Amino acid sequence: MKQILILGVLAFLGWKIYQEKVMSHGARWGDYKVEKIGVSADGMETIKLSPTKGTAKSRHDSYQAFKCDGRQYCSQMTSREEAVFFTRNCPNTKMDGDGDGIPCENDSRF
Repeated sequence: MKQILILGVLAFLGWKIYQEKVMSHGARWGDYKVEKIGVSADGMETIKLSPTKGTAKSRHDSYQAFKCDGRQYCSQMTSREEAVFFTRNCPNTKMDGDGDGIPCENDSRF
């Protein structure tokens, strides 16, 4: 019984840490509309996440302030939004070492 309780607490803490890491990168579940696409033969649902209008507009507006100017490193960025813009839109950036799409993960400034 004690082992099950410890396992449950560890699972809960792991989930909270995972949520904090995901949410700290600007994504919030309320920022997306969930649309059910279908169900596969094994019963798994297929969904589509679309940004809500307010989210898409605010991200688009912030991108308007940035332009590719040759910067490549996290130390040259002033915000996470700027780093995201550069990694998605500019060539030769070196800000996403593990290739997961989240730039400057270890930069404590953001």
